[in-house]
Amino acid sequence: MKPARPGRPTPAAGREGTQGAVPLGVVPGLPDEAYEHDGQLTKRHVRAATLAALAPRPGELLWDVGGGSGSIAVEWLRAHPACRAVTVERDPVRAARITRNAERLAVPRLRVVTGTAPRALAELPPPDAVFVGGGLTAPGLLDACWTALPVGGRLVANTVTLESEALLADAYRRHGGELVRLAVAHAVPVGGFTGWRQAMPVTQWAVRKTVEEPTGADR
Repeated sequence: MKPARPGRPTPAAGREGTQGAVPLGVVPGLPDEAYEHDGQLTKRHVRAATLAALAPRPGELLWDVGGGSGSIAVEWLRAHPACRAVTVERDPVRAARITRNAERLAVPRLRVVTGTAPRALAELPPPDAVFVGGGLTAPGLLDACWTALPVGGRLVANTVTLESEALLADAYRRHGGELVRLAVAHAVPVGGFTGWRQAMPVTQWAVRKTVEEPTGADR
């Protein structure tokens, strides 16, 4: 899941060079205000860490599974003009929102598939990297994403729930990689003073596939 406070971008958000627009950098971690979303948004600091783990390279294809607002796929595409991405989102309203975000942020080449994973993954071209931001508890989803990866491919999965965290801990035990917990706090007013407000911590599993594993038919 991708928890965030619901919101919509300011009218100028995403229009680089427009007076009053939110300034957009060239590296991952765009302001949250650059995205239209309903709360399903990978927040800025976690998003930057996620893209760093995904490590986009020119010409590579990303599967963004459980797209939400599409922020991970959008910023993957912004990394290089030759990068490719497809996002899978089961909610048609969110899928339409992803398309708008991609157009607003100058990456209209993002392919949006409305469907439920893992079933919707079957017809996609093989990925170089996979991000799972939602639906981790769907039966077979994580295994399907792992199986689709070639040797050298990267998989990153984020979650805030204990149920999905248990799945990531098991995957870490079986496949290795790195399991981390990302915690971000923001300074907020506390009466006449300032204190810290903690966002929900995000558990992240990041792994690179190093060997081709046998399929069920090969065992």
